[in-house]
Amino acid sequence: MIRLGLCCLFRDKPIKFVTTTATSISKMKRPDALVKLSRLCVENADALLAALRYCADNGIGCFRVNSQILPIKTHPTCGYFVGDLPNGDEIIRRFKECGKFVKKHKLRTCFHPDQFVVMNSPRLDVVENSVQELEYQAEVAEWIGADVINIHGGGAYGDKPKALADFARNLDRLSARVRSRLTVENDDKTYTPADLLPICTATGIPLVYDVHHHRCNPDGLSVEQATKKALATWNREPMFHLSSPIEGWDGPKPERHHDFIDVNDFPACWRRKKITVEVEAKAKEVAVEKLITELKSREPKTTWFVYLLRCADGSLYTGISNDVPRRCEQHNAGTASRHTRSRLPVVLVYQEPQASRSLALKRELAIKALTRQQKELLIRASPQTL
Repeated sequence: MIRLGLCCLFRDKPIKFVTTTATSISKMKRPDALVKLSRLCVENADALLAALRYCADNGIGCFRVNSQILPIKTHPTCGYFVGDLPNGDEIIRRFKECGKFVKKHKLRTCFHPDQFVVMNSPRLDVVENSVQELEYQAEVAEWIGADVINIHGGGAYGDKPKALADFARNLDRLSARVRSRLTVENDDKTYTPADLLPICTATGIPLVYDVHHHRCNPDGLSVEQATKKALATWNREPMFHLSSPIEGWDGPKPERHHDFIDVNDFPACWRRKKITVEVEAKAKEVAVEKLITELKSREPKTTWFVYLLRCADGSLYTGISNDVPRRCEQHNAGTASRHTRSRLPVVLVYQEPQASRSLALKRELAIKALTRQQKELLIRASPQTL
C-alpha cells in the first residue's frame, strides 16, 4: 500500500515551525540566547507533534521534518548542544513523545538536509560541516524514530567518476546512526539514477528515486527500469519522490515544481507497491490530500465476500476474502487459518458479497454471532451463492 508523505510545512493549517537567525542570536548575551533557543526548540517539538496528529487524522503516512527543527544547531559560532539549553531534558522528552506517536500510529518520519550538505565537496570545511549537520539530524532522528536522512550526490566538479568516488569515501566519516539512515537521491541536473545506482550497490546506501528529476535529467533507463533497480537498493520500506512541472513538461523550466500533482505523473508501476512517496508540491497538505482523493478515484472497485466453510469435523468456519477460490485453496493447503489447518479438507458452503472490507468485517462478526442452527438456515436459504 502506498504511503504518501507531506514535506515540512503546511499551507492552510495553523501548524507553524519557528526559527531564528545567527545574526539575531549573536547580538544577545549567551545565557539569553540559550533561553531563546530553548523556547524555540520546545515550540518546534510541539508543532511536530501537531503535524503528526494531522497526518494520522488525514491518511498522510509520512512527514518530512524541517532541517531547522533545532534552529541554527550546527552554526559555527552560535550553535549549541541540547544539553546546554535550559530545559534540555524536556526538549528531548517532547521529541521522544513524537517518536512514540509515530510508532503508535504507524507513521514514518524523515529528513532531507539543505543543499549546503555536500559530501563530495573538494573543500574539506564543507565536508566537515556536512558531517556535523548529518550527525545533528541523526540525533533528532533517533528521538523521533526517523529512518531516512536523504541527501543529493553533490557536484561533479568536472570529473563525475572522481566526485562519486569522493562521495563514497567520505561516507566513512559518518557515524553508524547516520549511515543506517542515509539515502541518496538523483537530481535534475547532475546525477541520474544510472549514475548513483553503482554507488548505492557498493555502499549499501538506498536510492530515493525522484521520478520528476529523472524525467528532467534522463539517462537511458525507463521509469519502470529505474523503479525496479531503486527498489532493490532498500532494506526497509522504499521512499520515492514525486512532483509535477509548474508550466507542464513542454514549458521552459520543467524542473520547477507545481502547487499540485498531476495524477497522470504518478507512475503506473508504483501502484500497489508498499512504498513511501513524498509529495513535493507547493500546496503542501492540500496537494497531498488532493492526490489521495484522485488516486482512490482511479482504483478499481474490489468486491469483498463473507464466506462459510464446512470443515472435515463438521464445524463451520467464517471468514472474509476478496478472492474466495484462492482463499479456499489456502485453507486446504493449511496456510490460511489455525482452526481449519487441523480440520482438513474444507468445503465452501456459503458466500455473500459486500461493498467494502469494513462492511465484510462487520458482516463476518454478525454471522459468527449466529447459532449453529441459524448458520445452517443461512446456508440452505442461499444455495445460489455456492
